[in-house]
Amino acid sequence: MGARGLEAAVVELAPGEARGSSTERGHVDGRPVVILLGWAGCQDKYLAKYSAIYSQKGCTVIRYTAPWRMIFFSETFGVRSLQTPARRLLELLFDYSVENRPVLFHVFSNGGVMLYRYIIEALHTHKPFKNLRVAGTIFDSAPGRRNLRGGLRALATVLVSKNVLLKYFLLFAFATTAVVLRILLYPLTRFIHESHYDALLKAPSRWPELYLYSQADAIIKASEVKHMADGRQQLGVSVKAVDFSDSAHVSHMRMYPSYYSNLCMTFLSDCVGDSPR
Repeated sequence: MGARGLEAAVVELAPGEARGSSTERGHVDGRPVVILLGWAGCQDKYLAKYSAIYSQKGCTVIRYTAPWRMIFFSETFGVRSLQTPARRLLELLFDYSVENRPVLFHVFSNGGVMLYRYIIEALHTHKPFKNLRVAGTIFDSAPGRRNLRGGLRALATVLVSKNVLLKYFLLFAFATTAVVLRILLYPLTRFIHESHYDALLKAPSRWPELYLYSQADAIIKASEVKHMADGRQQLGVSVKAVDFSDSAHVSHMRMYPSYYSNLCMTFLSDCVGDSPR
């Protein structure tokens, strides 16, 4: 359902809940809310498969995938277009009266990470969001750092159904912009628009983080995920990293459904008891 201008956002309430209901408050306050941030070009039917992991356990689930044009072009050009949807996602917690419950973020690929970067900023700079109880974050196939080849592969996947001429024009435009602004001139442009990777590396959040990645990922390098996990751990964040070794990009659950689901639910269970900011 569309909400607050987020036409692609879907909210799945826990069984027996109604929007804005304040009945049985003490009973529902303990049920976590899980926010799924999809990868670029992700269709909701695929993200819904991850929702099932949590909804079957009584969690409220919000899922949203940012438009690929914002991910590949607006952000590459330094336009902070994802700030608005990031804030609106957090406002949904108040719209559905679940703002007092622990929140888990499940973030996919760099498309989800770019949005999550602004969510962290909003949590620490916007007064209405400062009291939200974040339990932890799961990163699936993310984050990656200035990997042009991986970015082109991801964009090509998104554009697979587009006109051939349009597809190659957009790939060329993205590659040219990324090379100039995000690689060659980054020592200067980072003061104007820091990369999502560098921003997350030093993010003020201190809740636990779970990194799910693979050596076989052709889009996000395993070494970049491991570097992020190590860097966050050095800042005092409780970090766990799991290498699936042979599964492709955002395909860990497809190849290892039971193991993946167990990792997510165990992490959520461990986090819900304590929600550090």
